[in-house]
Amino acid sequence: MSNGFTLPIRVVEADGLSAWLVEDHTVPVVSISWSWAGGAARDAAGQEGTAAMAAALLTEGAGELRALAFADALRDAAIGLNFSAGRDAFEGGFRCLTDALPEALRLARLAMTAPRFDADAVERVRARAIAGARQALETPRGQAGRAFWASAFPGHPAGRPATGTAESLAAVPVEAMRATLAAQMRRDGLLIAASGAIRPAELAALLPALFGGLPAGAPEAPPTLPPFTAFGRQVVLVASPQSQVVLGQPGIAPNDPDWEAAQVVLRILGGGGFSSRLMEAVRVQRGLTYGIGVGLETMFGGGVVTCAFATENAKVAEALQVTRGVWSDLAQHGPTQAELEEAVAYLTGSLPLQFTDSRRIAGTLLAMRRNRRALDWLDGRNARLRAITRDGAARVASAILKPQDLAVTVAGQPEGM
Repeated sequence: MSNGFTLPIRVVEADGLSAWLVEDHTVPVVSISWSWAGGAARDAAGQEGTAAMAAALLTEGAGELRALAFADALRDAAIGLNFSAGRDAFEGGFRCLTDALPEALRLARLAMTAPRFDADAVERVRARAIAGARQALETPRGQAGRAFWASAFPGHPAGRPATGTAESLAAVPVEAMRATLAAQMRRDGLLIAASGAIRPAELAALLPALFGGLPAGAPEAPPTLPPFTAFGRQVVLVASPQSQVVLGQPGIAPNDPDWEAAQVVLRILGGGGFSSRLMEAVRVQRGLTYGIGVGLETMFGGGVVTCAFATENAKVAEALQVTRGVWSDLAQHGPTQAELEEAVAYLTGSLPLQFTDSRRIAGTLLAMRRNRRALDWLDGRNARLRAITRDGAARVASAILKPQDLAVTVAGQPEGM
């Protein structure tokens, strides 16, 4: 892929609202995504999952349409409409054929301005959420993740399960869900992205029609991410022949100037397939796990580097020792030139896969806006990646990889721990 990759993003403004647009009339499909800061961060203590349930209820009936009639209206026009609450954001969006755009606009506006909260719909959504929360904790993986985040960020929304627990979901009153939506879905503070077969003038007319009925003002900003708590090692006993291991350490924020170099370093460490150092050392050479991966999770304006794998209870200690060794070696010596070139080739070559359909494009634009990227950030991404030298990658590896700060959560019955 050449250095000349560009994504033609236009800014469309109307009635105080602003959207980023990538126009493409190849197929007659339109995707629009939007978000506000907040999400699960707004949940009261003891009522975790409020925002997630409230988001689910937005498509369970609105205005004069009960849940079944609302679902039929979406299905009949082949409209995909969804709302969700993440750790620090509340999102909505729809995808439809251009002919169905007026109906998608009507139903999305109705969902945001006149949700019904019928008793049967509330209990159905609550029961589904409680079942999901219980199921998540039935496995070592769910137990490890919950314990890891709670210990890494105690007392902060980042440490709480965004979808709630069985106990907290049962305790959420309907009034709390209504209040969450009233405070969350405001006319101001909106980030909007669109892609597909829609012209700027058409989008400009759509924006006030879709969002003009929302109350003025912006939702309260969630708290910033506090320092990562390097809590050492903890074991959560779960009856299982295998243990799930989650490791983590402080990461970097999306606006850090070393962002691209960090992506390269983390791909080399454990970011993809059998080419990563951790897969080679932990699986290929020793057969300690089926798979191991590393990622950088961003939230509340900050970032956390995480690593996860599952292994037999008798092999946990060895797998951890090998993982720490690989982590330390890359931090101390940096990548080889061959590793750098392979990682850069993958990251530059895979970029077009983010833009295979209008929904993915709109989602990428929305993520760029959340991370406060410039309009031309993607245009220069490949050039910035190719400009990374081995010495530069080694410097970043030394700066961001902190084996001494790795916090470890093991859920299972690990031997010798």
